[in-house]
Amino acid sequence: MIFNFNKHKLPLGAYPDRTERTIERWISNAKDSEYCRSVASDPRGQRLLQAIAGNSPFLANYMQRDANLFCQLLQDGPDVVFEEILTRVKNTFDPFSDTATVMFALREAKRHASLTIGVADIAEVWDVDCIMQNLSYFADATISVATRHALCQAANAGRVPLINPSTPDIGSGYAVLALGKLGAQELNYSSDVDLIILYDPERLPHDNPDMIGANYVRVTRDIVKILEERTADGYVHRTDLRLRPDPGTTPIAISTIAAETYYESVGQNWERMAMIRARAIAGDIELGEEFLHQLRPFIWRKNLDFAAIQDIHSVKRQITAHSGGSTMALNGHNIKLGHGGIREIEFFAQTQQIIWGGRITELREQKLAGTLNALVDHGRIAKTVATDLIHSYRYLRRIEHRLQMVDDKQTHELPKTDEKFEEFAVFAGYANGATFRDEISENLQRVERHYAALFRDCKDLGAQGSLVFTGNDLHIDTEATLREMGFKDPARIFNTVRIWHHGRYRATRSERSRQLLTELMPQLLSALAKTANADVAFIKMDEFLARLPAGVQVLSL
Repeated sequence: MIFNFNKHKLPLGAYPDRTERTIERWISNAKDSEYCRSVASDPRGQRLLQAIAGNSPFLANYMQRDANLFCQLLQDGPDVVFEEILTRVKNTFDPFSDTATVMFALREAKRHASLTIGVADIAEVWDVDCIMQNLSYFADATISVATRHALCQAANAGRVPLINPSTPDIGSGYAVLALGKLGAQELNYSSDVDLIILYDPERLPHDNPDMIGANYVRVTRDIVKILEERTADGYVHRTDLRLRPDPGTTPIAISTIAAETYYESVGQNWERMAMIRARAIAGDIELGEEFLHQLRPFIWRKNLDFAAIQDIHSVKRQITAHSGGSTMALNGHNIKLGHGGIREIEFFAQTQQIIWGGRITELREQKLAGTLNALVDHGRIAKTVATDLIHSYRYLRRIEHRLQMVDDKQTHELPKTDEKFEEFAVFAGYANGATFRDEISENLQRVERHYAALFRDCKDLGAQGSLVFTGNDLHIDTEATLREMGFKDPARIFNTVRIWHHGRYRATRSERSRQLLTELMPQLLSALAKTANADVAFIKMDEFLARLPAGVQVLSL
């Protein structure tokens, strides 16, 4: 009657009253109300319904809205239902479908997938690796359908050429790369998808060569609309296109030639780390894989010079690393970006991949656990370190999924109030908040200890706190540090430093000058902070750099 699971592994329901109302509406909305009542009266069924509806308003809403799918899920189990959802998504594409039809079908599939994966997580019939993998499978499938549809629509309008409208992606010269957690097939429950869109203008003949770039930008906008526009039926995925080369100046679809030129001339070490997890997932897969093959010398340097190693080390050393022995304030703690969090585990692995992966090909792994185990196999870290970090990574990812499952929000923060913390602890499977605090503290501090030891012998560059200028978003700790130093506009400082790092000034175009900037940044900002007006002093420094004909000599002083 109900799929097989262990009811003793289920969390209790934090909101019993909400559970009763949800069950009543589910029964009234379902075709087979008799089956629903039998589940609600069954002890195992009761526990499962309480665990879902009593903790996640998001899933409770989908239980009611897609009542018949939920009945099928209870009967057949997550494995069967998820395979059916994937098959349905892959069959969604039709060259003659209109955009509204495709958007509806993908949003319905997203609701069904979210409910299925959520139930599998709560019932613990899938482990965290399986959940991340299936979230990624679903994203791959939906992005592929959106890409094929957008290409077909553009071809019908005469904007882009295709070899065959029935298979518009094959040989199209338009490729979608996934980066980040989707690239590594370790996607979050409620996450943006990081994409880079590439096109090769010479792959197929174009009627209007001057409009190639603009036409592929329009295709990209159509894909983004299909995936993330919120309608009455929901959305599919939030998309983030900012990991492309120099996103402040480049279009959202960039030619392969321009991208290769960028990486070869001004590509940064943090971008090398980001590209480790890049994967061609949609459009012209062959083109995407060819591009990544061409990029291998940039990502994996066989003879990494000392200056590059120093740059990698200095990125880490700008982060204030704690030894892990102090008490950590857990209310509101960010388990992704905060101390002892997921990002520190990823950085631990990726920095060593960048340093050693050029010569040790087995380190060119995309998944976190595989990378850490490969580092053990080649004597770069101790087995106990890998075991600890893999355990904590899986633990924190599981907690992250539960946080996001409450309201389908891309959050990584533990609840701020004691009351909400207690409620979430129940959803996370604990008897009370104190037990949860003990275990999550143990994991966060374990990560901190290993992370702090990674560059123990290196001089700490972060004089007053974290100063991280890699990536596209202002790090929460970096913003706090800049404000504590006396800067009133941290966002402007972050964006300006990124301009320096992208080599838009003559003084910062060489790799060595950018490495020196990374090394000097904490001392430079500390000096500017001591002036009468730190923000004005920073602007003057920016103007000075902009006028310099070259930077290595000045920055080396």
